[in-house]
Amino acid sequence: MYDFKYTEPGMTTWTLLRQAWTAANKVSEIKLAKASITPEKLSVLWACKNYPPPLIPAEISRLTTRENQTIAGLLNRMENEGLIKRTPKRRGQPYTEIKMTNKGTKLVDPGMKIQLDVISRFMADFTKEEHEQFQKLLKKVRDRAADELHEDVIYPKAYPKGKAIPVKLTK
Repeated sequence: MYDFKYTEPGMTTWTLLRQAWTAANKVSEIKLAKASITPEKLSVLWACKNYPPPLIPAEISRLTTRENQTIAGLLNRMENEGLIKRTPKRRGQPYTEIKMTNKGTKLVDPGMKIQLDVISRFMADFTKEEHEQFQKLLKKVRDRAADELHEDVIYPKAYPKGKAIPVKLTK
């Protein structure tokens, strides 16, 4: 992998950010493939398991920072594979609810164990202070991008602002 240093510091930082994300995500994809799941599918299954119901496609889109049409295609594939089930809109309920099937339930914990192992290895050299500083810096980039897209950074309705969203694994 090339290690670029540009005359414009922002370009160097941007390149490092993209290289780091692309390489780390590729490692995650390779490790998760052994458990027959992708990072994208795992994020949906995690949300189905841990996010307070009702879980709707629009909320999955926000949680995963993916476009609605991308999530629609992903949900179609996952439903065809028997990982999720969509409960259609009902009278008095203006949305389709997403629920995990037994097949999806069997994949989520092993997948999360793999994902957390990958994340732990990549983040192991950071101190608590460095994590906090890095998060603060990344939030600046995220918030600027959201501003440019004319989007608000919103907090999940199910969790108060600033509250950590628990990662639950069953043994």
